[in-house]
Amino acid sequence: NAAATLKSLQAANIPFILLTNGGGKSETERVNNLSQQLGVDLDVGMFVQSHTPFGDMSKDYKGKTVMIVGGDYDKCARVAKNDYGFDSVVTPADIVTAHPEIWPFAKVFRDYYSQFAKPLPRPVNPSNLASSLKIDAIFVYNDPRDWGLDAAIIIDLLLSQEGYLGTLSRKNGDASLPNRGYQTDGQPPLFYSNPDLWWAASYHLPRLGQGGFREAFLGLWNAVTNHANLDCRVFGKPYQPTYEFAENRLRMHRKQMFGQVGLNDPLRKVYMVGDNPESDIAGANGYRSPHGSEWKSLLVRTGVYQEGTEPAHTPTAIVDGVQEAVQWAVEDARKQ
Repeated sequence: NAAATLKSLQAANIPFILLTNGGGKSETERVNNLSQQLGVDLDVGMFVQSHTPFGDMSKDYKGKTVMIVGGDYDKCARVAKNDYGFDSVVTPADIVTAHPEIWPFAKVFRDYYSQFAKPLPRPVNPSNLASSLKIDAIFVYNDPRDWGLDAAIIIDLLLSQEGYLGTLSRKNGDASLPNRGYQTDGQPPLFYSNPDLWWAASYHLPRLGQGGFREAFLGLWNAVTNHANLDCRVFGKPYQPTYEFAENRLRMHRKQMFGQVGLNDPLRKVYMVGDNPESDIAGANGYRSPHGSEWKSLLVRTGVYQEGTEPAHTPTAIVDGVQEAVQWAVEDARKQ
């Protein structure tokens, strides 16, 4: 099982990290939970969630306000503020609680939002922008729970003047401008933490993930703008920035394990073990290590991958489970 496999890696002094497109809580909370569940001593530096790379971006938004979307209650907002150091954080729940007219269909969620909604740093006051709420970036940390509200406010912000909620940019639809003027008026950038259309939950069939919301939102954007380009940036597996972040974490972890030995040496081989061909396998196959490390992909038969189907991205090998994947990797690593 997974616990025994991780313990065997630690006993053999083989460095590893855990890379997931999941999230929605702090790395510390997640690592503590995993350590207790598995009985394995894990460190926060060994664990990369889909939104972990967002932590490096807090310095870009000093003194600015960002909107955090997704997850249960305000957990993601608290991660952004308390763990990652973002100065000013709001959620769609904060906005609709202060201004219920923004989304008339939020009544069914009112009791839920009232449990965690916080006062806005500024009101939505488009008649006086100097005192009005301005959003400087939109981060989707985890799967949105209220797709309607979240999509409506994101649309509003991407159509706004300079991120001032409640305004409409005069540049929208201007054929003389690039992208017909859409997203050319200082609107906040949009960041998604992972692209997973499907994920393996307790139900016997995979469930829609954050990628489902992203595709649905793209459909709304196309309908509203008549197919203007949507400028957004997606993190998580299988994208290069997340794998670079993960490789750097793995290198740091190895340095902690072995001190100065091999401090600047690249990892010769890295093995990505996962159950999702679209994220785990595609990411490892397409990753180009800036350090020259060779990455190989190992697909396990537990999770998203359905036995008997042709995986969308061909792995280096298909194995029964995590233990078999590690055995395969150890044997392969011994080869020259």
